[in-house]
Amino acid sequence: MTSPAAPARRVPEAVHRRRWAILGVLMLSLLIVVLDNSILNVAIKTISTPAPTGLGATQSELEWAINAYTLVFAGLLFTAGLLGDRLGRKKVLVGGLVVFGLGSALAAFSGSPGELIGFRAVMGLGAAFVMPATLAVLMNVFERDEQPKAIGIWAGGVGLAIAIGPITGGLLLDHFWWGSVFLINVPIVVLAVALMLWLVPDSRDPKPGRIDPVGVVLSVAGLVLLVYGIIKGGQLADFTDPTVLAAIGGGLAVLAAFVVVEKRSDHPSIDMAYFRNRVFSAAIVAIALVFFALMGVTFFAVFYTQSVRGYSPLETGLLMLPLAAAQMIFAPRARLLVDRFGNKATTTAGLVVLAAMLAAFATLDGDTPIWVLEVVFFLMGAGMAHVMTPVSVVIMQALPREKAGSASALSNTFRQVGGALGIAVLGSVLSTAYRNGIEDKLGLLPPGVRHAAGESIEATLAVADRLGARGEPLAAAADDAFLHAMHVTALWGAGVAMVGAVVVAVFLPGRTRAPEDDREEQEMVSAPD
Repeated sequence: MTSPAAPARRVPEAVHRRRWAILGVLMLSLLIVVLDNSILNVAIKTISTPAPTGLGATQSELEWAINAYTLVFAGLLFTAGLLGDRLGRKKVLVGGLVVFGLGSALAAFSGSPGELIGFRAVMGLGAAFVMPATLAVLMNVFERDEQPKAIGIWAGGVGLAIAIGPITGGLLLDHFWWGSVFLINVPIVVLAVALMLWLVPDSRDPKPGRIDPVGVVLSVAGLVLLVYGIIKGGQLADFTDPTVLAAIGGGLAVLAAFVVVEKRSDHPSIDMAYFRNRVFSAAIVAIALVFFALMGVTFFAVFYTQSVRGYSPLETGLLMLPLAAAQMIFAPRARLLVDRFGNKATTTAGLVVLAAMLAAFATLDGDTPIWVLEVVFFLMGAGMAHVMTPVSVVIMQALPREKAGSASALSNTFRQVGGALGIAVLGSVLSTAYRNGIEDKLGLLPPGVRHAAGESIEATLAVADRLGARGEPLAAAADDAFLHAMHVTALWGAGVAMVGAVVVAVFLPGRTRAPEDDREEQEMVSAPD
């Protein structure tokens, strides 16, 4: 057989022999990027607590602390992917890790919510150069027949990070101050950089694209305006406010301009031609909608377990273990179902399971047996694993190997944008529903306190705590209002996941045509420098 000949020119024997060790280093780099967000999910309640325990961040400030990271991350992923293709993925990966480590150290010692938001943006800048480079290197050290297995293990690494993050965060918060959840990234960065310099080969695109500064500015500006408007609307519980309408309208207008500029540019950040492929577009949409639903729901799950149920950060981390365990178990094995049933059936089933589990949150109350939540988390993780692995393979193999950085950037851009919009939209739904539910219980409070007390369950409970025994009815009302808001938000998330299920059921292929795809891909592959 001659089919292995072309890939052999891409992967030198010395690199091929240590490919699994290289994958381990790439997963360690990925680990810190994902670990940071999963740790933060457990810490958001602590950060919302008034000083000296936390920073006294409001719900909208918490949303910005998360979204400052994801918006910078998403907005710069394409530029980072192009720079990796041009300068060398190893150089960009190491540089991104160093910036991420510096941002983490600065975030740990933030003195205010504003400083935390700024340093989280720095972390997003570093992470933008890490995430696409890990997949791009992976695609260059594994032959095509091993890529699905390697991507499955890579996706399982996300599950590992989701497992380690909340538990590590809980342990740190039980023994140290809130900033320790960021400081923990620094030693991991040092180890990852050392191993990267030792083991990972450099690679680049022999025909890299040009940088598109106009596209970068338009995409970041449009996303920030859109997300700002959505979060502001939730904060005010009024989406007809002129500021909210102006921000959302402005964001959509700038993003429309971005699409026009990219279609006319000869060196676009996003090549719109990719989206003419319906399979590729469906896979991208599926990733965005999965993270839209998931990130929005995990945002409120922490407040449910800690504020309503009274669990500690460490206990909350342990409660999230089934979600991560299911991803670690099923992500590397999802390709077996794809081989048997095809991408369409596997991915659609995964999204339907995910939607059902999101809807199950609407049945949870303050005294629901905790094992029910554990089952929901486990099945949610299983559903996600059977979406992420096959969809990632479809996206990465849709483009030639030299464009691995661009394919990875596309995948991660839509993942992060979906997650950021999920936190913004579903966070705003949660905030609006909560305020509407608690507002009539705040009448006895001084006028200047009412608005702030109604923004989140933590703000209400802080006021109730200061009132002592007189605040007990207010605390009970806060729990009831939050549960109602959580139920509404969960159903929104389930609806979004079902939209994703319909998209992939209509557009993804039932079976992959491996032989033809291999020949086409090999024709596009050229020998390395």
